[in-house]
Order: sequence, then structure tokens, then C-alpha cells
Amino acid sequence: MLTIIVPVRNESDYIISLYDYFLNNLKNINYEVLIINDFSNDNTFEQCLMLEKKDNRIKALNNKKKGLGGAINLGIRKASGNFLTIMMADQSDDINDLIKYYENINEKNYDAILGSRFLKESKVVNYPFQKLILNRIFNFFVSIIFWNKYNDYTNAFKIYKKEVLIEIMPLISESFNIFLEIPLKIISRNYSYKVIPINWTGREKGVSKFKIKELGSKYLFTLIYCFIEKYLLNIKK
Repeated sequence: MLTIIVPVRNESDYIISLYDYFLNNLKNINYEVLIINDFSNDNTFEQCLMLEKKDNRIKALNNKKKGLGGAINLGIRKASGNFLTIMMADQSDDINDLIKYYENINEKNYDAILGSRFLKESKVVNYPFQKLILNRIFNFFVSIIFWNKYNDYTNAFKIYKKEVLIEIMPLISESFNIFLEIPLKIISRNYSYKVIPINWTGREKGVSKFKIKELGSKYLFTLIYCFIEKYLLNIKK
């Protein structure tokens, strides 16, 4: 079974279409969707509850600790699936890539499949230029520090065995930096993984919750934390 975690905050423009997105494309996969409401102040949660009543594969949950970190931790604990992925409500991630993720991790027994939007076969549309430049610089910096060729650590959209996510907990990051913490722990602890190209399209409605100026120090904290953990793990060996 596949669990899809969708953290949401004020995403009422996307909730109904998100349901159709999964329903129309995942016909051959046994899945559940955990929509984690992260303190929305519009009618996002009411829409989620409506979908929950409509389809028992949809579960609407209220986050207990404000922030993406709290939402992801809650989703991992509540997940029923053997495999777990995180997708954004704005449908920026390609549903066809999710199918590829599922096939790879299910059939080839990897611990994780790490997608990259920046491989030769990838397609990226409407990525804000300033954010793109900072993304490439930061990911290059991370790859040097961790001596690894992977080049898209910060993207949320990856797939993992649930048991592996349980093993790498606690996840201490409180915001978008949790999407850096998870793959760095996967790589540092020598779990098996495969990198594949994925596509990404910028949102058409609503407002992105990603704030570059607010998140810089949090990403730096996570990077230092994961580097120290990697160092300590190497000492133990």
C-alpha cells in the first residue's frame, strides 16, 4: 500500500482537483491520501472532511504542531502504507513520476527513490528564476559537503519505505528544511536508493508558502546537524 502525505495550508483552490488528480491516475495502485491541515484559516479543512466522507481512502487530519515538520511527522506516524511519499497540494509534481516511484520501490526493493528535477531527462516549467539560482547553488554546496552526486536534496517529492522513515526519526526540522533532512539521513546511513529524473511545474493558483529569506537559517541548521550526524556515524564505524 502507498501512503501519500499532502500537507496543506490555505489550499482551498486545489483540494477538489487534487482528489480528481489521484482518482483519475492511480487506478492500479492501492493507496491512501493523508491530507494534513497545517492551521489553515480558510475552508481548506472543511473541503478535506467532505472528501473524507466521499472516499475512505482520504483521511483529513489537523496538524498538532504548526509547520511542515509537524505535518510530515504526523503523517509518517499515521500512515498505513508500506511506502510513503510527500506531494504538494498545488500539483507541481507529476503524477506519472509517482507511478514510476511506486514501481521502482515496490519491484526492486530500494529503501528510497530520490527524484531529481535537474537531470537531462527532467522537465521543469515556470520555476521562479531567483529561487532556481539559489536552489542550484545550495544543492551543489550540499553535494560537495556530503560528497554525493545527487543534485535535488531540497525537493519534497520522493518515496520511501515507511520502516526506513521510522528508523531515521526523530526528524527535527520544523519547516521546508525537513525535505533536506530526510534524504541526507537516507544517504548518510547508507540506505539503498535510486535516483531518477522527474518533472515539475510551478503553481498556477494561490501563493507559495516557501519564503527564501525566512528559511535560510533553518536550512543551514539542518545541513550542520546532518553533517555532524554523518561525522559521528563514521566515527562509530
